[in-house]
Amino acid sequence: MSGAVGNGRFIAFEGGEGAGKSTQARMLAEALEARGIEAVLTREPGGTPGAEAIRNLLLDPPGEGWGAEAEALLFAAARADHVARVIRPAVERGAWVICDRFVDSSRAYQGGAGHVSDEAVQALHQIGSGGLRPDLTILVEIDEARMLERLAERDGDASDAIGGRSRDYHRAVADAFRALAASDPGGFAVIDGGGSPEEVQTRVLAALQPLLSASA
Repeated sequence: MSGAVGNGRFIAFEGGEGAGKSTQARMLAEALEARGIEAVLTREPGGTPGAEAIRNLLLDPPGEGWGAEAEALLFAAARADHVARVIRPAVERGAWVICDRFVDSSRAYQGGAGHVSDEAVQALHQIGSGGLRPDLTILVEIDEARMLERLAERDGDASDAIGGRSRDYHRAVADAFRALAASDPGGFAVIDGGGSPEEVQTRVLAALQPLLSASA
């Protein structure tokens, strides 16, 4: 199921830790606004008061933290509220929703790296969010050395519960994202995250040109 209604569009940015997707999502929203297109910039988990509360539970968990199955359930609950209260209404009124992470993060983190089956993750998404898919998912990729460098710059010694996991875990996440993109080439645009933010944004806009042209 696509997010498109009228000229509204739903774009998700995905990628591993430190890929630069949050910066690219913000820059895209600014570029769309400069073109006179309403852009709603949001994130997962988060985007609504309830989903932000769940985000805090996920990234700063109580006690011993969550297993992959519990994480998948919490992400799905946050996403359901986010889709119902922010994403669908904005797309239906003709806005472009730019989301920093969506269901494919659950498929890569709790699925590929956490070993929850993809069928289970997608079943939760179907129950909570009606199986909503972005019009395009932009996967920003960088090499592992650059990822580690950016994480050190960004987090220092204060990584959250997910960002601070092992290198092997994050390699599994990256592998899962690549597999998802390869299995759905029409739904994903894989973008080289190397170079300056402006250079990466040029690649993002090129990948979005068909949707931009259709919305003109």
